[in-house]
Amino acid sequence: MARNLGGFLVLIAAALIYSSALASYIFQPISDTHRSAALELFNPLGGSFPSVQETYEELRTFEVLGIDKRSDISTAACQSVSEILGSSSSTLKDLFYALKVNGILKCDIKEDVFEGVASRLQAAVSGASALLDFYYSVGGLALIKGQTTKDDLYLADAEGVFQSIKALSQSDGRWRYNSNNPESSAFAAGLALEALAGIVSLSYSEIDQSLISTTKNDILKLFDSIEKYDDGAFYFDEKLVGAREHQGALSTTSSVVRGLTAFAAVTSGNLNLPSGKILGLAKFFLAIGIPGDAKDLFNQVDSLAFLESNTVSIPLILSLPATVLSLTKKDALKVKVNTVLGSNPPPLTVNLLRVFRSGSKDTLLTESQELKFDPENAVYTLDALPKSVDVGKYTFVFETVLHDSDHKNLYATGGQTRIPIFVTGVIEVDTAEIAVLDSDLGSIETKKKIDLAGDNTVSLSANHLQKLRLSFQLSTPLGHAFKPHQAILKLTHETKVEHIFLMGSSGKEFEIILDFLGLVEKFFYLSGRYNVQLTVGDAVMENSFLKAVGHIDLDLPEAPEKAPQPPAQPLDPNLIYGPKAEIAHIFRVPEKLPPKGLSLTFLGLTLLPFLGFLLGLLRLGVNLKNFPSSSVPAIFAALFHLGIAAVLLLYVLFWLKLDLFTTLKALGFLGAFLMFVGHRILSHLASSSSKLKSA
Repeated sequence: MARNLGGFLVLIAAALIYSSALASYIFQPISDTHRSAALELFNPLGGSFPSVQETYEELRTFEVLGIDKRSDISTAACQSVSEILGSSSSTLKDLFYALKVNGILKCDIKEDVFEGVASRLQAAVSGASALLDFYYSVGGLALIKGQTTKDDLYLADAEGVFQSIKALSQSDGRWRYNSNNPESSAFAAGLALEALAGIVSLSYSEIDQSLISTTKNDILKLFDSIEKYDDGAFYFDEKLVGAREHQGALSTTSSVVRGLTAFAAVTSGNLNLPSGKILGLAKFFLAIGIPGDAKDLFNQVDSLAFLESNTVSIPLILSLPATVLSLTKKDALKVKVNTVLGSNPPPLTVNLLRVFRSGSKDTLLTESQELKFDPENAVYTLDALPKSVDVGKYTFVFETVLHDSDHKNLYATGGQTRIPIFVTGVIEVDTAEIAVLDSDLGSIETKKKIDLAGDNTVSLSANHLQKLRLSFQLSTPLGHAFKPHQAILKLTHETKVEHIFLMGSSGKEFEIILDFLGLVEKFFYLSGRYNVQLTVGDAVMENSFLKAVGHIDLDLPEAPEKAPQPPAQPLDPNLIYGPKAEIAHIFRVPEKLPPKGLSLTFLGLTLLPFLGFLLGLLRLGVNLKNFPSSSVPAIFAALFHLGIAAVLLLYVLFWLKLDLFTTLKALGFLGAFLMFVGHRILSHLASSSSKLKSA
């Protein structure tokens, strides 16, 4: 069975190639998979993040995805926010992200704390010269204005600060980080546009419209340098050579999207950006799929949230729940149109304009077809595929038409959307037969029909002067000739030597003729039984099969002296890694034990020395008259006797359960203890004896 499964590897590889091709051109909105990824990626050690920036990125991601995790981190996060806002040594970056966290959690921050931070940020704006200083200080002031009840929070010289940031712009729409660095950056352009949007919101009077217009022109120039993939995704990438920190395409594009949407939200008038490029930016973020990094997931989700609510053009994504449709099961074509975050779009119509077969430019549709809208499931459905659509790979061209003309300037549909679709079905197999032919006359000696859908097998015999012919017909559900990707005939000798042949086709019929006279050398002159196996499969063929046709007994001539030898066959993995034979271990037969009475007699003899010891003590008249009467010597005497008792008890435990090493270790501690207390008590006794003698 393992060898049979191996025959389908090529088919599986082909299916995977087509699946990857489909995935590269189909964009799906944000789904529950992103929510699961967020819960897994944003999992800080110890329950808190190392920086307030990472805390904000987690909260913002959860907020956009609709995940309620505020209660889990609000206490620790608000404490960190209070410490940062109340500290005079906090950096501008920490102040900026602490205010962003507070904007989500609504921590209990006193007004005087906000006033102190605002004063510090205003001073930072006045002395700023680098873009990042402007970005953090101006952004922080804009956040404070939105989080407090103060209506008089304005920049004193908003237009002058605007011009200071504008002085860092370049002719190609990119920005420099400071005046001393000649290199420009698209990532810095996004930061600059965010800072300029903050200045507009903090300005007491209207900013000079010439500055606004110049900035809009810079945005158009920046979008002139945007890059594009073949699937219609647009993105920005850095071209810096000597930058200290290179930003990838995801972070750079995300920065530009934040800056673009922020600036468009605070200025009037149209930016005149093509809606196709806005849709292309959305496709870029969706084409990433599920990022494996928390920072990348934040950039993806945050950017899509800004595109969802931007005032330039809201992208609408056309997607298919299933891109593989079965003719046999009569699957309906279903289309969904959503915003990038999965929200429902305004009223619209989805039309199927054209259908192309892979490799052809001729459409199979005579006129466009409108898909029916199912309001309950929010999908557009085409109940039946066009009659001319057979099994194979197709490109369906859809058009999205908004009902309200006012929505055409608000939403980006991308015009026509091309989606690759696989149409599968059951392929009919007819007139399958196998025959042995006479090599000279071509007459049929033996012919048998094969039921490739059943379990029957055939048995044939032939010699080297004959031929083997196998033929069958394949047709699609519409009756057209079908040519699968794989049509393989395999002959396997009883020694496991395999021979594989590719089958050719002529119209509906597949046929192969094996001339054994020309194949004797390839068969290594091996006579005997050959199992015949047929493999037919395709990515759109629902009934692909690997069929054991039967066997043929070949009578080949004897091998000449210098004939090639068959290749060595690999060892069966089961022989190497399979279970080994069970080892039956024979234990030594226990020796015969002595009688119970003899054992008890020997035990009594071992106790005789102990009894003699007790009798000797009695004969000597042992008593406690010399036991110390003073407290300290009495304690040492008692400890000495207890130590001796402990040694005796240790011997008993060794006899019953303890091993030698444990016993020696305990005996070492008890021996040291006995030496100490025994020396003290013996010294006392010697001292008492000497006093008695001197007296």
